[in-house]
Amino acid sequence: MSTCVTVTLPDDVYRSAERLAQLTSRDVADVLADALILSLPSLSPSAVSVRAVGQLSDAEVLELTELQMEPKQDRRLSTLLQRQQAGELSDAERPELLALMQSYQEALLRKAQALQEAVRRGLRAPLKP
Repeated sequence: MSTCVTVTLPDDVYRSAERLAQLTSRDVADVLADALILSLPSLSPSAVSVRAVGQLSDAEVLELTELQMEPKQDRRLSTLLQRQQAGELSDAERPELLALMQSYQEALLRKAQALQEAVRRGLRAPLKP
């Protein structure tokens, strides 16, 4: 199911989306829809059921600070991103790329939250700029 939405974008954002659409031989609307899908948090049951970082034990927080994608998923994500960059990503691969990007972004956010919580609790020193 889809909902049609009219959005006013800054000119530079539209030009970027338009350029990416040209490079990947896609419609601008599809590029923008994918960008929104990737940037908005997932409301999947698995994402909703995750405990808040502040409720985790010290050991669990520290474990999350080391969170990384599984090597097999990381390699596949890299491959799909390279194919997308080269304009070779198939329609069948696009949902897989979006799912892997969503998973990556959720994990990165969770890791950042854990790092912040670890510093707040005095479990880790703040990262130097």
